[in-house]
Amino acid sequence: MSFNSNHRPTRPTRTLMTSAVVTACVSVALVVAVAWFIHPSARGSFSPSGMSAVVGEPPSTSATPSAAPSNDTRAASRVGSRRAIEPAVEAPHPAAPTAESPAGSMTSPDAAAPLAALMDRPANPKLDAQLARLVREQAGSRTPEPVIATAQSPGDARMLASWLRANAPDAKNVRVMGTLVVAEIPVHGLEQAAAAPQVKTLSTDAVISAQSAPDASATSFLRASVGLPADTRTDGTGVRVAVIDSGVARTLDLNRTAEFYDFTLVGASGAPLAPRKIEQPYDDYGHGTHIAGIISNAGDFTEGLYQGIAPGVTLIGMKVLDQYGHGKTSDVIRAIQFATQNKAALKIDIINLSLGHPVFEPAATDPLVQAVEAAVRAGIVVVASAGNIGRNPNSGLVGYGGITSPGNAPSAISVGAVDTRQTLTLGDDNVAPFSSRGPTWYDGYAKPDLVAPGTQLVSNISTSSTLYLQNPNLVTAFVVGNGNGNKTEPLMRLSGTSMSAAVVSGVAALVLQANRAASGSQALTPNAVKAILEYTALPVAGADPLSQGAGMVNADGACRLAEAINPTAPTGTWWLTGTPTGSSTIGTETYTWADRIVWGDRIVWGDQIFFNDPAWAQRIVWGDRIVWGDRIVWGDSLVWLDPSVWGSRIVWGDAYLGIADGERIVWGDRIVWGDRVVWGDRIVWGDLVYIPSGPTDIY
Repeated sequence: MSFNSNHRPTRPTRTLMTSAVVTACVSVALVVAVAWFIHPSARGSFSPSGMSAVVGEPPSTSATPSAAPSNDTRAASRVGSRRAIEPAVEAPHPAAPTAESPAGSMTSPDAAAPLAALMDRPANPKLDAQLARLVREQAGSRTPEPVIATAQSPGDARMLASWLRANAPDAKNVRVMGTLVVAEIPVHGLEQAAAAPQVKTLSTDAVISAQSAPDASATSFLRASVGLPADTRTDGTGVRVAVIDSGVARTLDLNRTAEFYDFTLVGASGAPLAPRKIEQPYDDYGHGTHIAGIISNAGDFTEGLYQGIAPGVTLIGMKVLDQYGHGKTSDVIRAIQFATQNKAALKIDIINLSLGHPVFEPAATDPLVQAVEAAVRAGIVVVASAGNIGRNPNSGLVGYGGITSPGNAPSAISVGAVDTRQTLTLGDDNVAPFSSRGPTWYDGYAKPDLVAPGTQLVSNISTSSTLYLQNPNLVTAFVVGNGNGNKTEPLMRLSGTSMSAAVVSGVAALVLQANRAASGSQALTPNAVKAILEYTALPVAGADPLSQGAGMVNADGACRLAEAINPTAPTGTWWLTGTPTGSSTIGTETYTWADRIVWGDRIVWGDQIFFNDPAWAQRIVWGDRIVWGDRIVWGDSLVWLDPSVWGSRIVWGDAYLGIADGERIVWGDRIVWGDRVVWGDRIVWGDLVYIPSGPTDIY
């Protein structure tokens, strides 16, 4: 297949091809709101009636202060209620599960229960799944729970915060972030807080965790594996990437961090301080430095052996994770908002988010997802890891539905991991078993968008970091001799979708540089970058769309297509200026591009990418069906591609996909996904949320 620049079909006569069998219909969302009522005597010291004080009226009841929890109690509550996802540690590749695999039988009564049977418990629709669970299980608890309230407006947020400070003595560390109010509120007061008219939704300020894991073998051909020739002149120069992670330490081959901000600093009261610019970047955990090295390791010291994808980019470091790789969702949101607000001043083009937490609510109400969407609307390409809960760690069975937040953000480029098996032949590649598959919880979005090399990647590490000190066996010391002795550059091997996201951030930087150099414009939008990456991706043999998205990232193809695009062409017109062929060479083999774009819950085929389509506009939310108007007929099938891929029941259903009670998801008309992940075609495994067992629980 090739592009013919001499062929300029007009928009009205162009026919868009669609896949014969398409994605699921998620247009019908079954959300049942059950009436709920709390007697005033059960409200304790936290009463929503006091909200009248915000508008100048006296509260109907007085608040009775209770003793503030001790630091020990507060710390214990965070371990018990703010949970992180358990890691998926890389191991030898198990055989792929088949329909004949010994799967056992699903005996859970929920699996076959009618929809009406799921409506037997009241639920406050403003609470996310985690908070609803706490209210249900610990209704009278005075343990403070970190929450994020989304208000109707910035004014409402200020009003809510003022009332909490004045009338809710049990509410601690109250602060305003735009339309968000971040605080610690006792469990017994969560429903009352949610009942305030200023509150749209109340979300968990969940623990964010880095998504990588130590690995035991090395590879040194990362750039070649994504199609980058050794003599390429495209290196990301002029592009800036914000790495929101555990920090970025300077090393011999990693010294392009222009600005560094710390969002983890807290005052004597425990409340977060304003982000502080740090002159000497640091990384006490090590994960962020590893991510930064994959993106921009210069490769000079290691003689090109471990050069990053885009060694010419400039980094902006934003520390949100602590020395154990954990952090608060609210701090990540603060960093994203800071990057968005300071996009022009800091010249930020890309945000890398190699971190995540479980999905507790729909994307439309998830404050972390909405921060990502706002960044994309501002013109920033956001790359997020998909998560590492792709398989049952006990049985090894691969399952679906493990995408983490913010990987479920519609407009983010969500990235899963490919195991290259240390060869340049794509025929033996497979989507890593640990890599989270779609669809996304609640919304049913097709994720990930892409996959990229994510196993056994060698990159930079800080010698004072937790990862380095606790995993000396995974350190690779590269030594170079000179006249005055030897110099050593410490490196480390890690695996995970964190690493894959960093690869794609690097490729995205190359795409922006290639297009800017060719077109003389900086008008290429985040949606256009995402479309370019998906269209030129290389399909992974044997992997379905919910595992690989469009396919493996292809830097060669993406850069060549980007060079041929004129982003200033009028909307709706042909915007190609060159004739790149639709194939790329990796190693000695040539592979055909995917030629498809995964748009929300559908696959778009055809020549859409050849035009400056309204879908690529900066204001469009990825997956929004409105942009296609009546030009596309999606067929009447609701099953993803070949239904045999999903066994007999794990399909997009033949009836509906919806939210039953704010926590459980009805999948088709047969499977109910409670707070569990479905594996194979019959196995249900574990809870969605896991308590970390130690400081090295990373993915």
